Amino acid sequence: MTTYDATRPASNDTYDAHAITVLDGLDAVRKRPGMYIGSTGERGLHHLVQELVDNSVDEALAGVADRIDVTILADGGVRVVDNGRGIPVGMHPAAKRPAVEVVLTVLHAGGKFGGGGYAVSGGLHGVGLSVVNALSTRLSAEVWTDGHRWTQDYRDGVPVAPPARHEATTRTGTSLTFWADGDIFETTTYSFETLARRFQEMAFLNRGLTLTLTDERPSARATAAADAAGPVPAAKTVSYRYDSGIADFVAHLNARKGEPVHPSVVTLAAEDPGRLLSVEVALQWNGQYTDSVYSYANAIHTHEGGTHEEGFRTALTTVVNRYARERKLLREKDTNLSGEDIREGLTAIVSVKLGEPQFEGQTKTKLGN
Repeated sequence: MTTYDATRPASNDTYDAHAITVLDGLDAVRKRPGMYIGSTGERGLHHLVQELVDNSVDEALAGVADRIDVTILADGGVRVVDNGRGIPVGMHPAAKRPAVEVVLTVLHAGGKFGGGGYAVSGGLHGVGLSVVNALSTRLSAEVWTDGHRWTQDYRDGVPVAPPARHEATTRTGTSLTFWADGDIFETTTYSFETLARRFQEMAFLNRGLTLTLTDERPSARATAAADAAGPVPAAKTVSYRYDSGIADFVAHLNARKGEPVHPSVVTLAAEDPGRLLSVEVALQWNGQYTDSVYSYANAIHTHEGGTHEEGFRTALTTVVNRYARERKLLREKDTNLSGEDIREGLTAIVSVKLGEPQFEGQTKTKLGN
C-alpha cells in the first residue's frame, strides 16, 4: 500500500490530497476482500475454490478440457488440476513478465478479455486467479505446456522466483494449490458437502465434463473408514459426469418430487455462432403445485434470474397458449392461461452460454443481457 505522504496523517477536519490513500495491485484485494469475493466468512472461503474451478471450466467451455480434479489437502490447502492447455508461460509482450505471473498477480488479466483466449467464459471480470493468490499465504502453480512442466511458488501474493522449467512432457494442463490466509478469513475449514453440491451442479451444466472432489483431511479419512464395508479408502472422494447434461439435471431434481406427468424430459437447444450464443433448456412437469426454474449463464447460477429466465417464462406462456388455441383446447371466448398456471409442477433448467455476459457485480447473481 502506498500513500502520497505517509508522514502527514489526515486530521478529522482536513480533507485534501494528503488524505487520499492509494492501494496498489493486490494490496487492494487484501484490504477490501469483500469487494472481490463477497465476504471473508465461509462463503468467501469457498468462493476461492470456485474461482479456480471456474477458470478450469473455461477450458472445458473452449473444448480443450474434459476433467477437473479438486483435492482438499490434509494440511488445509486446496489443489485444482485440469487437463486443459495450461496457463501460458511465455513472456507477456506488454508486462515484460511471464504470462502465468501476470495472470496470478495482476487484476483484470486473463484470456477472457479482448477475444484472445476464451470466446465464452464464466469468470467475466478476470480477477479470479489473482484474487485467490492475494488472499493466500502460499500458492504453488504447476503448468504443463510448451512441451515441458513448469513450476512457480508465491508467498503472500508475491512470486518467490521466476517460473522454473522441468522435464519434457506431452501432457498439458494446470495445477494450482493454495492455502487461504487465516488472518483474513474467519475460517479456513472447507465444507466437503458445499463443494460437492456445486461441483455436481457444474457437471450437470457441462455435458461430458468429469469433476472429482477428494478430501484428504484426517477427519474425512475417519468418516470414510467408518462408512467402508471393505478395504478402508485412502480418502473421501466423489466424482460427477453427466453425458445428458441438463436433462440429467432435471431428472435428478424431479426424482424427489414423485411421479412425473410425462416420462421423458423435454430438451431444446439453439445456437447462434455469430453472436457467440447458445441456449439449452430442459423441462419436465411433476405432480407438485409449485414450479422450480433454475437459470444459469456460462455455468454461473443466476439465482436472481435475468433476461434469459424472463425470456423463458414469457416464451413458455406464449407457446402453450398458442398450442391450446390451435388445438381448440381454448375457445375464442376463453382467456389465456396464466404463466403461473402453466408453470405449476414444472421443473426447468435454462442454461445460456454467451461471449459477452453482463452480470450485476462479481458475484454474478443476475444476467443483464
